[in-house]
Amino acid sequence: MRHIEQIFINGEFVTPHGTERFDLYNPATAQVIGQVRLADEVDAARAIAAARAAFPAWAKTTRQERIAALKRMHAAVAARHDELLEAIIEEYGAPSSRSAWMASYPAEVIAQAIDALESFAFTTTAGAARVQMTPLGVAGLITPWNSDAGFICGKLAAALAAGCTAVIKPSEMSALQTQIITEALRDAGLPPGVFNIVTGRGDTVGETISRHPDVAKISFTGSTHTGKAILRNAAESFKRVTLELGGKSPTIMLDDVDLAQVVPLVIQAGFMNSGQACVAGTRILVPQSRKAEMEQALAQAVAAVRSGDPRDSATEVGPMVSEKQWQRVQGYIRKGTEEGARLLAGGEGRPEGTQDGWFVRPTLFADVNNQMAIAREEIFGPVLCVIPYRDEAEAIAIANDTDYGLSALVLGSDAGRAQRVAQQIQSGRVLVNTLAHEPKAPFGGFKHSGVGREMGTWGISAFMEPKSILS
Repeated sequence: MRHIEQIFINGEFVTPHGTERFDLYNPATAQVIGQVRLADEVDAARAIAAARAAFPAWAKTTRQERIAALKRMHAAVAARHDELLEAIIEEYGAPSSRSAWMASYPAEVIAQAIDALESFAFTTTAGAARVQMTPLGVAGLITPWNSDAGFICGKLAAALAAGCTAVIKPSEMSALQTQIITEALRDAGLPPGVFNIVTGRGDTVGETISRHPDVAKISFTGSTHTGKAILRNAAESFKRVTLELGGKSPTIMLDDVDLAQVVPLVIQAGFMNSGQACVAGTRILVPQSRKAEMEQALAQAVAAVRSGDPRDSATEVGPMVSEKQWQRVQGYIRKGTEEGARLLAGGEGRPEGTQDGWFVRPTLFADVNNQMAIAREEIFGPVLCVIPYRDEAEAIAIANDTDYGLSALVLGSDAGRAQRVAQQIQSGRVLVNTLAHEPKAPFGGFKHSGVGREMGTWGISAFMEPKSILS
C-alpha cells in the first residue's frame, strides 16, 4: 500500500488542510494499491496565493531564463521515465503498446514547449503600434486521468514559457503518477510558488480554482459537462479559458480504399488509449456500396484485438480506469443492442481469460444510424459503430452531424479527393491517411469539443494577452 500524504505548495511538500483519503486502485486487478490525502478549498487558496506572489518576478524573466528552467524540468522528468512507466501500468492499466509512449511523452512535451519558446514572437508591429504579448497571471491547470503526467507537463510548460505561474489540480485517480512528476519538477529547482500541485476533487479544489478572482486563466482537459461548469464559473471574473473537451470523432472510409492498408489505421484510431481518448475515432463511416465487405474486415480485426493484462506484450486494450467507467461502457454496449444495432464483435462482460479487473471486450456495432446514443454520446471505451453512407456528400453530412468537433480521420486512395473531403469536416484536427501527430500545430476542438487551442506557439499565446503600445 502506497500512502501519499502531501501536496506541493510554494516550493515544498506540505501536509494538506484537507483530511479526506481517496483509495487508489490497480484497474487490472480491481484491488486497492494505495491512498492519497486530498487537498481542499483552503489548500487551493494557499496554492493560488503562492502563485500570485511568485508571478511578478517570474513574469519579468527573460526568454533564456525560461528556456533554462524548462530544460531543467525536461532533464528531471526524463530521469524518472522508468518509475513513471511502472506507475502508469499499475495505476492506469495502459498496455505496453501505450504505456511506453505515455512515460516518454511528459519529457517530450516539455521539449516541444522549449522549441516553441525559442522562436516565439513576444513583440510584433502592427502599423504604428508595437504589440507586446503579456502574461495573464496565475494559471489554473486542471488535468484528467487518461494521460496524467503528459497533461501536467504540457500545460505547465506552456504556462511557464508565457511567463505565468501555475496551480495544478490533477485527477485524484492518478496520484502515483502525479507524485513522481511533482518530485521531478521539484528537482528542477524552479523558484518557490512558480508552480503548485494540489491533488483534490473537482467540486472542491477545481471549483475554487475556477471561481477564484486571483486566477486569470483556466486550462482544462476533460469532459464537456465539467467544461461547461468551468466556463460558467470563469465568467464571474472574466477568466480566459482553454477547454479541450470530449469528442465523437468520425473515421471516413472512402469507396476507393485498400482495406488491407486502412483497417489497421481504423482500429488504432478507435482503440487508442484503450478507447479512453477524446480523439478516438469511434464512428466509422463506410460506403453503402462496400458495406458488407468492410463490415466483415472490421469485425475480423476487432475480434482479433487482445484485451487483458497490460503487462502482457500481446495486449492492445487495457482495463478501464475505474469500476464506474467499466459500468458506463457496459451500459452503452447494452444500450446499443437495445437501440437495434447489430453486434459484429465483442459485447457485454469481460473478455475471455479475465476475471478480476475492469476489462472490456473490444466491441463493434453495425446497423447504426447517427441518431443512436452510441453514435452521439462519448462512451470513452473500446466501442465502435459502423454507419453507412450513400455518397460523399452524405458522408460529410453525417461526420458533421455531431455536437463535437475535435478530430477526424479521412481514408482514401485518391489523396486529392481525401483532402477535399477533409476540408469540409468541422473539426479542430483532420488526419488524412495517417495517425501522425504534429506538435507544432494547434490542437483543440470546434463546438462542444472545446474553446481555444494548445500546442506550439498557440499553446503559449493562450496564456497571454496582446498589448498595443503607440507613441
